[in-house]
Amino acid sequence: MNGLHENLQGIFEEVARRNAGETEFHQAVYEVLQSLGPVVAKHPEYADAAVIRRLCEPERQILFRVPWVDDSGAVQMNRGFRVEFNSALGPFKGGLRFHPSVYLGIVKFLGFEQIFKNSLTGMPIGGGKGGSDFDPKGRSNGEIMRFCQSFMTELYRHIGEYTDVPAGDIGVGMREIGYLFGQYKRITNRYESGVLTGKGMTWGGSLVRTEATGYGTVYFTADILRARGESFDGKHAVVSGSGNVAIYAIEKIQQLGGTVVACSDSDGYVVDPDGIDLEVLKEVKEVQRGRVADYAEIRKGRARFAHGNVWNVECDIAVPSATQNEINGADAARLVKGGCRIVAEGANMPCTPEAVKLFAEAGTVFAPGKAVNAGGVATSALEMQQNASRDSWTFDQTEQKLAEIMSRIHDRCLQTADEYGQPGNYVAGANIAGFTRVADAMLALGLI
Repeated sequence: MNGLHENLQGIFEEVARRNAGETEFHQAVYEVLQSLGPVVAKHPEYADAAVIRRLCEPERQILFRVPWVDDSGAVQMNRGFRVEFNSALGPFKGGLRFHPSVYLGIVKFLGFEQIFKNSLTGMPIGGGKGGSDFDPKGRSNGEIMRFCQSFMTELYRHIGEYTDVPAGDIGVGMREIGYLFGQYKRITNRYESGVLTGKGMTWGGSLVRTEATGYGTVYFTADILRARGESFDGKHAVVSGSGNVAIYAIEKIQQLGGTVVACSDSDGYVVDPDGIDLEVLKEVKEVQRGRVADYAEIRKGRARFAHGNVWNVECDIAVPSATQNEINGADAARLVKGGCRIVAEGANMPCTPEAVKLFAEAGTVFAPGKAVNAGGVATSALEMQQNASRDSWTFDQTEQKLAEIMSRIHDRCLQTADEYGQPGNYVAGANIAGFTRVADAMLALGLI
């Protein structure tokens, strides 16, 4: 891991001290600060105004209890979070994650990443994130509804279409957004469509929003290939996960001529050499809410299921789309040995620093999540536009806008990397391009 510029070392030490135990947040901050040495040297005004120090401290951190009653009548209690990180470019924007692993450090790492991701889209949205340690897995619809209503009973006072606009993330899909929006509407007596994104199509949602993160990830990867005079034709890909991001990444890769040979969930992974059968996968995961082992059972004779690590499967392109730090140094070594030439992060920070370092040393193209998976939040911002204008766009219109946004992000990352003397370095390009847009806005707004 590269060291930090001398002007940034003290900032990181302060972050680590003030946010003790929040290892994912430390990792996210360090990864960005590693790229900013040339920026500090070129723009001393950022240091003079303590922009980077201010950027590492959320504008607001909200923690609250969420009491609810399960189907047996027993009282349950979870913890709720909303970290409103930076609003220099627009209202806070970022998803809600419901998962047992959620704690303040996870939410802060995600919110910090969201600042740069949202900046890269070029759209007027700031960065934030939220969620709860509630686990929707195995819960009835009634239990999920009661939890969401209790969660929104506190959250509603902190959000609004000009203040903070949450969306979905792991554990929060259209069902959860519906329950959350219904409670917001009930409490406020306002049909404020723009307060949440990821809504259903019949009540203010946008076409392509469901597909957006996965599709955007693949559009960015296609741009990486295009920059090298290549395409997806004949390429084999491995996509981790089998949730929303993974399913639609698989769909778009196969539409563009690639073959996805493996995907996974928390129980293990499935290998289908003929290419993942998307109809079967969608039936298993979206309708039956089953496991990839069920996919292998349905595709018996063609697909095999294995416990363990999907990164054992050889591929040309790896698309980690499950969760943070899912590819470690040993996984990265196996991918490189298996011929992987491109790693595009569909999830948020799924590669450890050791993995990123190994990819760089091996000459494997590595593109970070803050750029690659920005399609989800970009389409959320498009949903906000449609809500504001009381309009609804076609699927093709919205997908075309998404593709254009992802191409702009890709090209801006490469151009910025070139400008700062690091050609082809998508990490440096994404971090610097995302940072400078926010930093300039912070300078313009004064010391607030």
